[in-house]
Amino acid sequence: MNAPIVRLTSLAHGGGCGCKLAPAMLQELLANQPAAAPFRQLLVGVETGDDAAVWKVDDSTCVVATTDFFMPVVDDPFDFGRIAATNAISDIYAMGAKPIMALAILGMPLNKITVDDVRKIIAGGNAVCATAGIPVAGGHSVDAPEPIYGLAVIGLCRPDQVRRNADAKPGDALILTKAIGVGIYSAAIKKAELSGQGYAEMVASTTQLNRIGGELADDKTVHAITDVTGFGLLGHALELARGSKLTVTLKAGDVPLFTQAAHLAQQGYVTGASTRNWASYGDAIRLPEGLPDWQRNLLVDPQTSGGLLISCAADRAQEILTTIQRAGYDAARIVGHTEAGPAEVRVIA
Repeated sequence: MNAPIVRLTSLAHGGGCGCKLAPAMLQELLANQPAAAPFRQLLVGVETGDDAAVWKVDDSTCVVATTDFFMPVVDDPFDFGRIAATNAISDIYAMGAKPIMALAILGMPLNKITVDDVRKIIAGGNAVCATAGIPVAGGHSVDAPEPIYGLAVIGLCRPDQVRRNADAKPGDALILTKAIGVGIYSAAIKKAELSGQGYAEMVASTTQLNRIGGELADDKTVHAITDVTGFGLLGHALELARGSKLTVTLKAGDVPLFTQAAHLAQQGYVTGASTRNWASYGDAIRLPEGLPDWQRNLLVDPQTSGGLLISCAADRAQEILTTIQRAGYDAARIVGHTEAGPAEVRVIA
């Protein structure tokens, strides 16, 4: 008799980047921790909540390091591995660097999941790393109560290629490279309500490497880059605003969405992480009067392996957008701009 099929998402209390601690909780946990400032060669640490740490080795080389892991956002084990690996590598690209190797992070409830499924998760991660041109050079595994998979990733770049989330300039245009709605789709998956077409759309987006970030790092008119993940578009835009000490304006109608995201959001498919996100930073967001809750939920929707938010000189924005789209990021759009003002995010219709 065959063993019953166990849905991966049923083994976890949350999924994907929706598992991240809420921004307010993270700030509370990190409060009063010793600063990394005495380390002169640490160019990027925890100061602005950036995507990865950057260590300057010499005048021509920086090491970029990150780690990212989470519980299943989909039920297919191979797809879970692919999405988790793509998400982890994204942090390197978001800093303007290129990855050179990864280490696997694996926690599995071996009494609840088959060895074959665990192998498929690992194989999915390895497949993405092969596409990125890097080895999985080792890792660590534990017996855990919920399935966990991800990577620690190392990258390299020159000091002038580092792109922080704190270097946007007033008057910049903002480009988002992928559509949003991953959290909405994952909520529908948990209730078995996402269509096959929607699933394919989500997996195609979440397994697309953000390598364009490393390619744009040679363009001096690209001032800042961050990737949009668990804190939602508004949360990561707010990190950019606070780090750069300026106001970010986003045009809600220009934000690219997954094809079914608006419909599902209006039907009430939303993650608990969306609620936590808004509770954490909503006081620093200025919404237009009459913006419906479903649209706000999309703007705070936790993205797993989401796109890059790129701040660049306004007079180059259209040219840079064309370059991004030609590189295969068809959903990329100009979604807003920056201006001098208080460190907050303003949403317009």
